[in-house]
Parts: sequence; C-alpha cells; structure tokens
Amino acid sequence: MTKRLILMRHAKSGWDDPTLSDIDRPLNARGRAAATALGGWLKNSAYVPDAVLCSAATRTRETLTLLNVQAPPTFMEGLYLAPAARMMEALKDCAEDMILLIGHNPGIGQLAQDIVSDAPDHRRFYDYPTGATLVCDLPITTWADAVSRSAQVVDFIVPRDLEAG
Repeated sequence: MTKRLILMRHAKSGWDDPTLSDIDRPLNARGRAAATALGGWLKNSAYVPDAVLCSAATRTRETLTLLNVQAPPTFMEGLYLAPAARMMEALKDCAEDMILLIGHNPGIGQLAQDIVSDAPDHRRFYDYPTGATLVCDLPITTWADAVSRSAQVVDFIVPRDLEAG
C-alpha cells in the first residue's frame, strides 16, 4: 500500500497593502495565474487529492480556491508558517490516500527535502519558490507511519515550468 503526498507552497502573494498583517496578504495577479495553471496541471496529471490540509492564511486559501480541486479542505491555523515537524504531525491524523498540503516556506520546502529519499533533478527544488509542488509516494498504510527519507518522487514542478510550455 502507498499513500501519495502533494506538497505545495502557496502561489505568489502581494505586498501592495502595508496595513495588512502577513497572514492576510492576498495573491497578486501572477500568483492567481500560477495557481490556476497549477490546478490544471494537477488535473491533467491525475494528481487529484482526496483531502486538503491548508494553512489558514489568505494566500493559501486563495491558492486552493484557484486550484479548483474538489477535495474537502481542512483549514488549519497551526499550518501558518509551520515548521516541517508540525506539518508531519498534521498529516498523521489523515485517513485519505492522497493528501494535498498547502503551506509556507521555510517549512514546506524543508518537509519536501526531508521526506524524499532522493531529491528530484530540478534546479529550484532546494529553494522551493512560490507555487513549487512536489508529488511523492510513501510506502505506508497509514500516515502515522510516515518517516523521513522514505518517499519516492513522482513529480516536481514550479509555475515557471508551466509558463515555458
């Protein structure tokens, strides 16, 4: 049995309104376009999650909305700027086979690096830019069994890859 994990950093957010707190910052136009493109890529690649764990921040919520995935979301305050360990803890309670987790750097990038047995051959994997998305399979029957360095990379993409064709 395997479980599939999709780790996505939120799309590019705006800094236009200095009165907004960080958690309330929305996506900018480039981020909205990227999130829409990523949603199409997920669908066309048959990476259709059964459930979504999403930070409660405005930019992660907007990213999820524009992905247009039909899986039920769980919005978690604890995923806002969460470290990798907290994200792993959130996964442990999941029952579904394919989970999309939408979060923030540095935690989401660190979790991606920590969970895979071998990093993908992509120049942007280690800096995990906005919209970066890792798809990986774990050889487990329950999420509680997930451990570091156990996942096999299935795919990795950044929005710029989609712009390039």
